Amino acid sequence: MNREENINQLKDLSKIWDVAVIGGGSSGLGVALDAISRGLSVILVEKADFAKGTSSRSTKLVHGGVRYLAQGDVALVLEALKERGRLLKNAAHLAHDQPFIIPIYTLWDRLQYTVGLKTYDWMAGKLRIGKSRWISKEETARRLPQVKKEGLMGGVVYHDGQFDDARLAVAIAQTADDAGACILNYTKVSALIKNEEGKLLGLKVRDELGKKTYAVNAKMVVNATGVFADKILQMDQPDAKKMIQPSQGIHLVLGLEFLGGKDALMIPKTRDGRVLFAVPWHGKLVVGTTDTLREKAKLEPEALQGEIDFILETAAGYLTKAPTRADVKAVFAGLRPLARPEEGSTKTKEISRSHKIILSDSGLVTLTGGKWTTFRRMGEDTLDYFEKVTSIKPAASTSASMFINGNTNKPAEGHWAIYGNQAQLIQDLMQEKPEWQEKIHPDFPYTKAEVVWAVRREMAVKVEDVLSRRIRLLILDAQAALDASPEVGRIMAEELDKDQDWIAQELLDFQKVASKYLIS
Repeated sequence: MNREENINQLKDLSKIWDVAVIGGGSSGLGVALDAISRGLSVILVEKADFAKGTSSRSTKLVHGGVRYLAQGDVALVLEALKERGRLLKNAAHLAHDQPFIIPIYTLWDRLQYTVGLKTYDWMAGKLRIGKSRWISKEETARRLPQVKKEGLMGGVVYHDGQFDDARLAVAIAQTADDAGACILNYTKVSALIKNEEGKLLGLKVRDELGKKTYAVNAKMVVNATGVFADKILQMDQPDAKKMIQPSQGIHLVLGLEFLGGKDALMIPKTRDGRVLFAVPWHGKLVVGTTDTLREKAKLEPEALQGEIDFILETAAGYLTKAPTRADVKAVFAGLRPLARPEEGSTKTKEISRSHKIILSDSGLVTLTGGKWTTFRRMGEDTLDYFEKVTSIKPAASTSASMFINGNTNKPAEGHWAIYGNQAQLIQDLMQEKPEWQEKIHPDFPYTKAEVVWAVRREMAVKVEDVLSRRIRLLILDAQAALDASPEVGRIMAEELDKDQDWIAQELLDFQKVASKYLIS
């Protein structure tokens, strides 16, 4: 992806795009991917970086949702399980099978989770990725060495998918870009363009880096801005009622030694009825999540002290060594864009995770709700509105069979796996300069060549883009990311032809963000 080349496409005032997508998270990228799969011309604009918001802050699971099955939301689970299978095939370098174990301490739990997870397997059909089964107390203790043994009867093993969310977002953006889409980060919508009848004709967008404003003409405009969807709806219609109910989820990142194995731990019912996961991911243990009602959407939300305490206390109830605040390498918070219920509710776990599509009088199409696992289906359902808006019937969707950039069934070993079939290209880049073979931090495998690659090929333009979303160091170890930031800034400045003032400002900006990932 080349940002300058894509910005230049905005200068063609005669160009009329089939679809203009606002938002570069999972929802918007799903729309762009599906549109390009139908042969439509697509432009996507994101006011920050791809997956800067909620889409880089998930539990890192590609799953049907065991909890949603327990709540009786069968349709959502069926859809998600189908999409899980597709994603594991189409982005095999970024999504893979992850075994989970539910430790069992009562006969009733053994019965309900054994039966429930067999149903979960059955619902996945041909796309099932592993059979659930009962395991003995001894096998449970061997596979989860740090789980509490007192009263332990055994465990139920089941399989779900795991992925790298921000890396998948970048790969989808690359896939669409390679197929002809115009994909842009740091490009903010400043106004909607309408005709005299109030029908949408396009957008006005501002390049936040080049400080120029452009008009984008489009037959269909899609609002896929997640928790910020209401802002675009109110830009379209100032008195529009709020459609989004933000719900905050946080995660703590610990050392792997707190769990002790390769399997993930699933705690099916906490004291307030939520589910908690402890999942091995990139050499660390991601523990979460919470579900806290929030009224205001923020691009960089912060974990509440009560949420941090809740996760630590709940984990302590299942682990032999109780984690403390001092053990937390990073904490990150995200806001789920839940569809606000008609009557309103304070129990976010009761608000449907299914997506909704709204067609405004102006022709604006808004995609709300949903989850990462179903991003592609959300895009397909949204593009089904193209004919309603334009009176033009598009070709059928083919996104279900599209391979995502880098896809390979034989990814490279270690941290190189996330690059898929492009890993060798980065390793070749390392040979150009001996310096690029060096690590950016002694405790992590990431190299300086990967910083260069992120700038040249993945549209990274800020230090945060690299350390948070191209290389996931910020959410693996916030202090390590801070330590690495000066060198990352220097390398990026060379690549982007920036001066010392740029480096100083970038490091200041990054320190402000990274401070929210540290626990004092």
